[in-house]
Amino acid sequence: MAAMLGSLAEAQDVLATRGVALDTKTIRTIAYRYAARARLVQQVESTVFEDTVAGRRVVISSDGGRLRLREPKRGLQTQKGRRRYTGAWREPKVLIVYVVNAEGKREASFAPFIDATLKGPDAVFALLRTYLQRLAITQADQVLFSADGAPWIWKRVPILVHTLGLAAEQVHELLDFYHAVHHLGQVAALRKDWSATARTRWRTHQRHLLLQGQVAEVIRAVRDLCRGRNSKAIRTHRQYFIKNQSRMAYAQLMALKLPIGSGAIESTVRRVVNLRLKGPSLFWCRASAEAILLLRSYYKAGRWNMLKRMATSHLALLEA
Repeated sequence: MAAMLGSLAEAQDVLATRGVALDTKTIRTIAYRYAARARLVQQVESTVFEDTVAGRRVVISSDGGRLRLREPKRGLQTQKGRRRYTGAWREPKVLIVYVVNAEGKREASFAPFIDATLKGPDAVFALLRTYLQRLAITQADQVLFSADGAPWIWKRVPILVHTLGLAAEQVHELLDFYHAVHHLGQVAALRKDWSATARTRWRTHQRHLLLQGQVAEVIRAVRDLCRGRNSKAIRTHRQYFIKNQSRMAYAQLMALKLPIGSGAIESTVRRVVNLRLKGPSLFWCRASAEAILLLRSYYKAGRWNMLKRMATSHLALLEA
């Protein structure tokens, strides 16, 4: 209930209708200990998953969400003796691993693996490495890394590929097509001397060029606009396309019937983070947020039984 519903208070109400009378403090304690035991077993256990990706087409994505952490603030306590705190925005890193069929659609028979952490990029890639090793990722037919242009993702992907021992012909790197189109729209918007129709026409033409694999033509078109008072901002967008040019093989990936968007991770961030941990006047202690992120990830992935096995395993109970 703590993972499924919007708050511990909602969980308390639903449990009460089922004849289970618990206060929110007890529900919190149970849920957080459950998550701690599951995470412990996940870190120390190295058995291979029952699921396999052998001969399958695997898509891997990562992105960041937003939530507010309750962090201690220096200074005197309040008149009621409470410690002051700041509500700083922090970015939990989220990952998803799923399988697509020959038509590029997600296989319903394979529940995705979803996880999230507030410990930073290295931590989420360590989690990702653990999942992929236990899924025997080297036996996959094709592996697609899909994400937006965040540098923290792409500078770690080659290291992960090397660590896993994946062959170069197995791996594809993809910059989400719709993020690239968004940048085209921003470039067009910087041309203040154009009409709305002219901006739309230019963006649509460049979009078609991207889909056809003519990324160099798009870069040239953006470069030609680097003049006038907004030239510096346009050069920033041009650099974005230059830096990610090798990840814009949209025509090739469409021919292989692989997805060219990262909608799966965008949806995952919304369902795991935004709908549970982000809201007005909602502040989290770091440990509490980590617990709910784990519980919510497995619940939304449809892998609650796997989490349950980890949290109630002999090893977890011994450590508890």
